[in-house]
Amino acid sequence: MSWTDERVELLKKMWSEGQSASQIAKELGGVTRNAVIGKVHRLGLSNRAGAPAPSAKPAAKAEAKVKPEAAAPKAEPRPKPQIVRTEAEPAAERPAPAPVVRKPFVASGQPLPPQPSANEISPEVLATVREVEKTSKKISLMELTERTCKWPVGDPATEDFWFCGLSAVPGKPYCEAHVGVAFQPMSSRRDRRR
Repeated sequence: MSWTDERVELLKKMWSEGQSASQIAKELGGVTRNAVIGKVHRLGLSNRAGAPAPSAKPAAKAEAKVKPEAAAPKAEPRPKPQIVRTEAEPAAERPAPAPVVRKPFVASGQPLPPQPSANEISPEVLATVREVEKTSKKISLMELTERTCKWPVGDPATEDFWFCGLSAVPGKPYCEAHVGVAFQPMSSRRDRRR
């Protein structure tokens, strides 16, 4: 269906008369209510000049029922008291806010994720990881980027918790030493299970 000039004029006329989009769609035939609404908006006819706003009728009825004498008198706003300080009375200084003390957060009933034990990691890799952790940047969660090692060190519930922060291996979340711990070949994992 195409919007011919005659159909558009009929749409404009019916819309200005206050007919609904469904009624206009039935009259035009071959269009849906949504198509009529879309065309009305594209033509800029969304505000009907001839029809009163739907909220105007109930408001007019409500005003007619309320008599001016019965309306509650409006209370005048109270003036705010003004505080005048003299030279002898200095303004009270606000104390500095107390520093925020970080309390350890441990979710009740949920154990920490399992950490690899020392006998699961080869002694060479473990020694390398210990050396790397001595030279790591020890950054906080807010300092992590996509290029920093995200290996957590310590207990997250304590203030001694930090992340490695060294340069991450491209495509991995950890530095070279921590990649060796986190991503182990499948064959070595199978051998440990036997």
